[in-house]
Amino acid sequence: MSNWRDEKAKANAQALARLTKRLPLAFPQAVLVRAKSCAYAPSTLRVAVDGYWRAHPLRADRLARALAARSGVPDGWSWRVGDPEAGLPATFRTPPAPYRETAFAKGAGFCCVCGQPVYRFGWHADLWNAGANRNATWHSACVTAWQFWNAPSGQTRLLRRLQGRRCRETKRRLLKTAEVDHRVPLFQVWRQHRDTPWPALLAYWGLPNLQVINREVHVEKCAVEAKGRRVVRVVAAELETTS
Repeated sequence: MSNWRDEKAKANAQALARLTKRLPLAFPQAVLVRAKSCAYAPSTLRVAVDGYWRAHPLRADRLARALAARSGVPDGWSWRVGDPEAGLPATFRTPPAPYRETAFAKGAGFCCVCGQPVYRFGWHADLWNAGANRNATWHSACVTAWQFWNAPSGQTRLLRRLQGRRCRETKRRLLKTAEVDHRVPLFQVWRQHRDTPWPALLAYWGLPNLQVINREVHVEKCAVEAKGRRVVRVVAAELETTS
């Protein structure tokens, strides 16, 4: 008979022993609890931290926006798109991040998403009194939050459970084909809410602006939005002609 279970248990025991041996006096207990409960124990403490945040993307979303609020918007920054060489996003669908732009980047030791110092293991608080990690430019939480903002459909199962498996628009049961949708479309954020102070803008990419709706409802919603955009373009063209 296969002895893979015994080998797996042995490997996990060895990994946890290595993890415990490297454990500093101060370490986030929630991360340690999850590491010990994993089917495959993480190999290093940094991997344990990354795994914790990947398992809790909504916590990462809230924390990243809270850290960004602590940093505030840099002087002279405005939301712009179109110049990737300067660190600007290529499209308005990418979340605005001033500290990723060349002109406002704080450099090593600071997170390029929220602008706050990065400490050991990619943590957001200096539990070790060791100062900022000058080799890091991302918080582990901000990595997960950035992935969540750019690809929320990857967390469809989590969002479905959060909504009680009910369509946010019709209140009916969600079908297997249900899709993640931005309640306020991102094109509308770019057109009408561009002057919203950063980091309040980030909420349009985070949980407050996300919903899971059935596919047919999503298609209908997108059609209405497309019609509205067309009307705006036609009216703008007519105004240019008359002027």
